[in-house]
Amino acid sequence: MTDSQIVVSVTDLRKRIGNKEILKGLSFHVNKGEVFGIVGPNGAGKTTTLRILSGIIKNYHGEVKIFGLPPIKAKENGFIAYMPEDAFPYERLTGYENLEFYAEIYSKGDRELKEKYLKLGIEIAGLGDRIYDKTSEYSRGMKRRLIIARTLMVMPKLALLDEPTSALDVESAVRIRNIILDMARKHNMTIILSSHNMLEVEYLCDKILLINEGKVLSYGEPEEIIKSTSSRNLEEAFIRLISGGKQ
Repeated sequence: MTDSQIVVSVTDLRKRIGNKEILKGLSFHVNKGEVFGIVGPNGAGKTTTLRILSGIIKNYHGEVKIFGLPPIKAKENGFIAYMPEDAFPYERLTGYENLEFYAEIYSKGDRELKEKYLKLGIEIAGLGDRIYDKTSEYSRGMKRRLIIARTLMVMPKLALLDEPTSALDVESAVRIRNIILDMARKHNMTIILSSHNMLEVEYLCDKILLINEGKVLSYGEPEEIIKSTSSRNLEEAFIRLISGGKQ
């Protein structure tokens, strides 16, 4: 893998908040066009890692490069789109108006580009005529689909999705997984997502970083991790890694 194909490079990433060390020396890299999962239980450090990659958290120890740049510079250059776990649409606006608002911002006055973003956003959301209803009338799954559409429609070089299917019903979760895979494959987009759902990322991700309490448990392709721990699936592999292989 050449340097030109490496989108994200992280070396010995550490983050302390007060007296607590949240991240304890994470190292990994993500290649162009990959769907990459950062996986672990609640409190493992997944969101903190994504917030550092997005340029929101600026103070940390270690080296983080996005397209060879510090995260804040990559963000300023428009390379990154970040979707927090708690992101919601503007509920006084329709779904269409929500997408139009962001398309206007990211197109920077280019009318043709705005229409391109808006058309793609509507397609990704897949809400049919409900796109013209106020989002206050949407289900949680519909709102999530709209937020993901808002994030991906601007075709970022790197999309960061924090728990994209959290608390969704099965139908909505499956649809969102398919959207993520479709965008990565069709547009060669690099997507990093966090999740505590091991079976979901086993299906979705080309590579994963398994973390617990801010430390790396394992890093690589899901199949490799499953095989190396003599497990039936990623969930079982994670339990074995936490317990030191005793189960």
